[in-house]
Amino acid sequence: MSEISVQNVCKIYKLKNRTIKALDDISFEINKGELFGLIGPDGAGKTSLFRILTTLIMPDAGTARVAGYDTIKDLRKIRERVGYMPGRFSLYQDLSVEENLNFFADIFGTTVKENYATIKDIYEQIEPFKTRRAGKLSGGMKQKLALCCALVHKPEVLFLDEPTTGVDPVSRKEFWAILQKLHQNGMTIMVSTPYMDEASLCERIALMQNGKILSINLPKEIEKQNKNKVFTFKSSHNYQLLEDLRKRDDVTSCYMFGDALHVTFKNNAMPENTTFGEVCIEEISPTIEDCFIELMKNDK
Repeated sequence: MSEISVQNVCKIYKLKNRTIKALDDISFEINKGELFGLIGPDGAGKTSLFRILTTLIMPDAGTARVAGYDTIKDLRKIRERVGYMPGRFSLYQDLSVEENLNFFADIFGTTVKENYATIKDIYEQIEPFKTRRAGKLSGGMKQKLALCCALVHKPEVLFLDEPTTGVDPVSRKEFWAILQKLHQNGMTIMVSTPYMDEASLCERIALMQNGKILSINLPKEIEKQNKNKVFTFKSSHNYQLLEDLRKRDDVTSCYMFGDALHVTFKNNAMPENTTFGEVCIEEISPTIEDCFIELMKNDK
């Protein structure tokens, strides 16, 4: 039986001047003990989906189940069994690290001591700052404290909404090492991120855009879905090169990726007898981000 099941879920927000369809007939399932990634840019609908699965809001259509319970009929049972770390730091900034942990343990009718084994590896990293106010912690330490508070009642399912956004690269790496260990211990984890490089750290991923699931598969399988040949272009004038390439009729896509451009051509081949000046060109295997861009184009 699936640990998380989402069937034909829709969510609409009615504003004064417009209506936003945040989720558009979403369906997928996550297996027990799986580390599942939800990948997509801001505004894709990831947070709305998390809020439905954690019983904070109700869907306008469709059904969702977590740990075998319906998110509308059995919300109290779900709240006892899940841990949720929202994208925005939401702990009490005037309370110390220790006070925040004890407070969340009290809410769930437990103690830090009772479930210390669950948070031990994470808490040991922030224990030297246990008397410091949460608002005075660094970004990485805040995220570790928030994760401890989400785990202090030993949940069956852990929901993490963009947990590494705004965190330095070292803290991001440490955070994912923690998630991998929780996963190895059998916890079901659903994590969202706008960072494509984190997708490969998940067992399966769903690519999401404009409230729709574009693809669900293993990261390597999604990379194989893109049959286009991708070329990297590097030069000392990348921004000018970007503009020039996008004006060409034989270029189907051109995007900036770090210090290089990723370019695809019509007929899936770079045109012959064409010079691009002092540019280093190399053919590469498509990345997940290349595949995501291609899926977005096809969805339009």
